Amino acid sequence: MTSNATRRAQAAAKRSTVVTPAPSSAPSDMWKLRAPDGSINAGWYLVPLRLFLGATFLFAGLQKLANPDFFRSSSAISIHAQLVGTTHTSPIGGILKHFTGASTLLGAVIAIAEVAIGVGALLGLLTRVAAIGGVLVSFSLFLAISYHTHPYYTGSDIVFLFAWTPLALAGASGAPALDTWLDARGAPSTAPDASTAETMTRGAFIGSVTAVTAVLIGVVTGIGRVLAPASSNASSTLGGVTTAPTTTGAAGTGSTTTAPATQGTAIGAASQVPVGGSASFTDPKSGDPSLVIQHTADNFVAFDAICPHAGCTVAYQSSADVIACPCHGSAFNPRTGAVLNGPATSGLNPIRVIKGSNGDLYVV
Repeated sequence: MTSNATRRAQAAAKRSTVVTPAPSSAPSDMWKLRAPDGSINAGWYLVPLRLFLGATFLFAGLQKLANPDFFRSSSAISIHAQLVGTTHTSPIGGILKHFTGASTLLGAVIAIAEVAIGVGALLGLLTRVAAIGGVLVSFSLFLAISYHTHPYYTGSDIVFLFAWTPLALAGASGAPALDTWLDARGAPSTAPDASTAETMTRGAFIGSVTAVTAVLIGVVTGIGRVLAPASSNASSTLGGVTTAPTTTGAAGTGSTTTAPATQGTAIGAASQVPVGGSASFTDPKSGDPSLVIQHTADNFVAFDAICPHAGCTVAYQSSADVIACPCHGSAFNPRTGAVLNGPATSGLNPIRVIKGSNGDLYVV
């Protein structure tokens, strides 16, 4: 009995002296590739993906902000033109149609969101939040633009959607990132027992990064406005339909009347379409953005400007003599509308236009 009691006492004493080593919390630990057991830290596997996604979204957002044509509704690459196109091709086109009137605001929100997501992913700051934002943006673009892309794997949006998913689930996972560094300093943002001072420190740090990002956005946007030409889109926009008076009645009476009406709907003056160039207009029959090209004097051809691939608005590039899609690179014959190269699998819908005796163009 005494022997058993002694052994129990000795065992209890040993247990009380065992010290469980506390996990290291030094900020430098995040740079260690391998864990104490020799395995590679899981977070390191996601670093290349995180950097790629962050850089891509940052570049995409800054590129939009620096390009005035993205916000110029008359441009074929504008957010407005893309929204109009998606109302015909997207499964949520009915919803997107309501945003066409606020396309500039929507474009700014998308661009700034992409910049914020990119900065968060690159720095590893609020990594999960940035990744969730990336998932939402990618999913929105998938529904709006690339839903009908065939085969589906040729559309990038669905790939980005799933590429963001591991980061949304795992976050930085202890790899080199500001989240890891801040956690190692003892200021976890989600810890229920975090002190006010710790929370303020993290909040102030996030605020500083936000301020720097805002300055970056302002600088890039300003440079884009200064360096960009008045419009990088060579196509003009038809408008100002006129009627040319013709003299009738007795000589010297000065009475006038308009020329006989041409069958069809007037879309603008033919003189607004430069020879060898193009002009954009809205098809009165479908409401779609369209373009008319005057290859030689009084030789007009017109097409629906919505790319059949993903709904982006195409534009005529006179220097290359090709109609091109700015989103995914499809090219079309500027005389027939036929596909020259994909990913589009069908050509542009032709629109019949004629020049009336009063000098206006008519859709017939």
